[in-house]
Amino acid sequence: MTKGRIEAFSDGVLAIIITIMVLELKVPEGFTFASLKPLYPKIISYIVSFVYVGLYWNNHHHLFQIVRKVNGKVLWSNLNLLFWLSLMPVTTNWIGESHFERDPIIAYGVVLIMCSISYNIVEYFVIQIEGEDSALKKAVKSKTKEYISTALYFMGIGLSFINPYISLLLYGTVAIMWLIPDRRIEKELRNQ
Repeated sequence: MTKGRIEAFSDGVLAIIITIMVLELKVPEGFTFASLKPLYPKIISYIVSFVYVGLYWNNHHHLFQIVRKVNGKVLWSNLNLLFWLSLMPVTTNWIGESHFERDPIIAYGVVLIMCSISYNIVEYFVIQIEGEDSALKKAVKSKTKEYISTALYFMGIGLSFINPYISLLLYGTVAIMWLIPDRRIEKELRNQ
């Protein structure tokens, strides 16, 4: 199977996810900047989630630039990734509505972990179909960033019992870490 449909469908789902998240932001009651104050938790959670969805879109795009073919396992694993990403608007809104309470922060961390695991499952099945000597396998042989991210997510969930703001800081740190361009796939594409 070719990869065009999986890319188009994923792009559409990610666009809808971002649209749903922004629609949860309501216009402030007043007409001054001070009237934005009650919306700060929602705005902050939206920004972090927008960055995460953008990062997944970017990495997904890079991943499928190096992929030549897909199969049913890749399609289903990609749907699994999209499922977990589709929960981002729910947890984002819950965080904003609760003003950073513990349980919504934990739920957000679980969604982040599951998105990360799901993305790695997509990579695994792509490597399985492309082969162990594939360009993708060579590009992602080092998983340091992925391991650090997962550790920070688990720490964030655990620390939310002490202070949910520390958890948000850790989730934000992971996002910032991934904003630094990951050139592994681009480098491998140049070498082909």
